[in-house]
Amino acid sequence: MISLQPINESNFLQAFALEVTENQKQFVSNPIRSLAQAYVYRNQCQPFGIYNDKTMVGYVMVIYDYDIPEYDIWHMQMDRNYQNRGYGKQALQCVLDYISSKPFGSSDKVTLTCHKDNHTAYHLYASMGFVPTGNMDEDEIEMSMNV
Repeated sequence: MISLQPINESNFLQAFALEVTENQKQFVSNPIRSLAQAYVYRNQCQPFGIYNDKTMVGYVMVIYDYDIPEYDIWHMQMDRNYQNRGYGKQALQCVLDYISSKPFGSSDKVTLTCHKDNHTAYHLYASMGFVPTGNMDEDEIEMSMNV
């Protein structure tokens, strides 16, 4: 069963050890970078390990943008050894459930970006109700949904 566990001193090294496939490295940053961002934005974000029972199989970070306000999903990734098992879809649902609890503030909007060439992730996000906003950030397509 897929669940989210906050990244802390007991599991951050597991997050650092996550690897995507060689052709996916252009699509997502390593959790090391993301955890540095989490430190900077510590009052408005939560990094998670994605677990299948007791094994970390992926990583994701939720951040709240107080200026807009909206929730953003950053750096979602599944370890190369645990892809194509439906874990990504289950994890995304767990993230949306977490966001629906409004942990940082009120907002009905969730936004993420997806590299224009990452067709697998794009289809996953679209299947969960995310739609392109028409905005691009370099090679990233912005997608959003209401929760």
